[in-house]
Amino acid sequence: MSAPNPNLQLAYDDAMFDYSREEYSKALAQLQTILTEDPDHFDARLAAAMCLYRQGNYAAAIVEGHKAERLRPNEQLVHTNLSLFYMKSGDKTTAEKHGLQARIASWKENMAPPPAGGVGAPSGEPELQMAQPKATAFKMPEKFPDMPWKKKAPAKPTTPRGAAESAPQPPPHLP
Repeated sequence: MSAPNPNLQLAYDDAMFDYSREEYSKALAQLQTILTEDPDHFDARLAAAMCLYRQGNYAAAIVEGHKAERLRPNEQLVHTNLSLFYMKSGDKTTAEKHGLQARIASWKENMAPPPAGGVGAPSGEPELQMAQPKATAFKMPEKFPDMPWKKKAPAKPTTPRGAAESAPQPPPHLP
């Protein structure tokens, strides 16, 4: 695999700028120039398909989408876009097929094994490592302070010693 051409990257960036400004014809012309020089430029192929879709040319968008699919058959975005293109063109069955393929592709991405060493593993570049929590020393206080906001329970009234305690009275409706 050869190194990416910086001129193609600049042209792609310009095309994406035009796309963001809804200048789809201009963006498509730049993307087609990129694809003439490098027919395997995946991002340009996918963006060209989206430009065609935005222009309402669903049949041509589907053709470009399938060219991108040949470059990366398990790419979730390819199948998501193809599903959109087919739905707009009226082919719901094929749209659902590509929607399912997109979902399967997302599951495959989630099931991929983590990189060697896992998340936050030391790498060759220490500035890219995840921050590690620092253990802080904590000493419990010897005595907790009074809590003035808590109300104390009211004291029960006491009867003086020797005073006659009244016997509990039965409810009035009982004989």
